[in-house]
Amino acid sequence: MDARAGGRAAKGPQNLKQEVAKFLRDEIFSGALTPGARIDQDALAESIGVSRLPVREALITLEMEGMVTNVPRRGSFVAPLAPDDIRDHFEMYGVLSGVAAARAAASPSDSLIDELAATSDLMRRGTDPVELDTLNFRFHRLLNRAGGSRRLLSVLRLLSDNMPTHFFTSNNEWEFRERTFDEHDRIVDAVRNRDSSAVAAAVVEHFRHVGEQAVRSLTAVGFWNEPIGNRGNGASDKTALDVDII
Repeated sequence: MDARAGGRAAKGPQNLKQEVAKFLRDEIFSGALTPGARIDQDALAESIGVSRLPVREALITLEMEGMVTNVPRRGSFVAPLAPDDIRDHFEMYGVLSGVAAARAAASPSDSLIDELAATSDLMRRGTDPVELDTLNFRFHRLLNRAGGSRRLLSVLRLLSDNMPTHFFTSNNEWEFRERTFDEHDRIVDAVRNRDSSAVAAAVVEHFRHVGEQAVRSLTAVGFWNEPIGNRGNGASDKTALDVDII
């Protein structure tokens, strides 16, 4: 048995499905799996040390999210995502996160303002990309939870599942980092000033910029080139998707 499977022995089927789905999302957003690439279920299961069942369940989940197309008797393929799909996804997330942020700014607690400011400051002073990703996640989670209803948070969670989880790890551009830090500072200032309109607009603009950066990053790794198979984990066999999925 793969050594990695040992650590998963205590996990239930639902957790395994989520783990496989997250792995595939990261593969897609990193450009390791490109649109049209066929996902080899057996190779994937062996690669990450799980059975085929959570792999199949994860592929069904990803199909519902629009990330994967499952074709009877042919297999599973990365969906033919276009740049506007990526932009629209971040735009939708930004609008809904802006709703939560506006509510939070209407009557923010001192602790929320302090935590947002401290997190933003730590990001500006940080150098470790992994730590920056963690702090970035914390910053936006603080805003969402402070102003999001149960329903709003559930939709934001679904949308966040389809977004890159290692943004700073995969984006080392100084300009991107500085703009992110500046935009976070503007969001903090708007919350501190209890300006709901300003914070909503700042959050929407921020995620619009992040979406553009995601498109640039995927373009840079050849995401929209001809399918070239898996570059790292043997999950694809270079078979292009050539079916009408509508």
